Amino acid sequence: MELDLLPLELPSDKKRPFVIAGPCSAETEEQVMKTAHQLADKGCHIFRAGIWKPRTKPGGFEGHGEPALKWLQRIKEETGMLTATEVAKPEHVELALKYGIDILWIGARTTVNPFAVQEIADSLKGVSDVPVLVKNPVSPDLELWIGALLRINKAGVKRLGAIHRGFTSIDQRIYRNTPMWHIPIELHRRYPNLPIVCDPSHMGGRRDLIAPLCQQAMDMGFEGLLVESHCSPDEAWSDASQQVLPDVLDFIIDRLVIRDNAEMTESLASLRKQIDEMDTALMDLLTKRMRVSREIAIYKKEHNMAVVQAVRYNEILDKRGAQGTLCGMNADFVRRVYEAIHEESVRQQMEIINK
Repeated sequence: MELDLLPLELPSDKKRPFVIAGPCSAETEEQVMKTAHQLADKGCHIFRAGIWKPRTKPGGFEGHGEPALKWLQRIKEETGMLTATEVAKPEHVELALKYGIDILWIGARTTVNPFAVQEIADSLKGVSDVPVLVKNPVSPDLELWIGALLRINKAGVKRLGAIHRGFTSIDQRIYRNTPMWHIPIELHRRYPNLPIVCDPSHMGGRRDLIAPLCQQAMDMGFEGLLVESHCSPDEAWSDASQQVLPDVLDFIIDRLVIRDNAEMTESLASLRKQIDEMDTALMDLLTKRMRVSREIAIYKKEHNMAVVQAVRYNEILDKRGAQGTLCGMNADFVRRVYEAIHEESVRQQMEIINK
């Protein structure tokens, strides 16, 4: 299904992405006003703050709700910045619109639930002038992410964008939520006109990772950033470790390298032609490899042998992984390639065995 989109048209400085910045939570009126003025002084055009903050476990700060929306109204009046907040229920949408919130986003824990997304979509019918950004679901499920975007779009929201905030993983040695960049890349391939925004705060979970993740997002061609910034990060009531001072955020944004999206030069076209030729050669080699696999299947069938030979399979993975390292490639990448090749080989052998 296609997306019927209009440009987001969010304000930004020349040669910089649009940045939506502000604290994880609207804690006090003084805190949000101080942060907002500091961000505005640094040229930020869009202020964000969590109004409703349901936590994983009860007992923590869960937001002030409607009273905090008045603080965002005041921010808009005093600084001229647009305001943005997360909505998780139709009641949130109704109140956010009532107080003139300019941009809404749907969080990762809401995106995983099609029933909740549909309720929000229904509450947005007839609201065509408010941009809505949809975060990726907690799990690495592209179809679930696309489904949420389609539901919101079908409600008539055409100023639509996606937020990439990473995915929950058992491997949290570096990131709070693993980037898995190939998923937003595939989303962009399918919907090239859909703006993608990066949330480096939830992706990294640490303020020292904000800068490199912002740069990676720019290298990927993302159009904007959603960053948590607080006037006193260490004293934040939620997610203190991933928030940065407005001064630090300005330093990070000012030093981003924005890649040129100009048309291909002749030299780049020549290099891409070489890639195409090598891809064709790879396909020829894979075809020959599969032909040999089918011949092996015939032998296995004649000698009543099992299709999968675990010892041989492990030998291939270990050997090719080591070869990949020697060739300057990541061993895990090479293993994944050969796992995919083996899966297809098994499929083709099973067809022959079962004839």
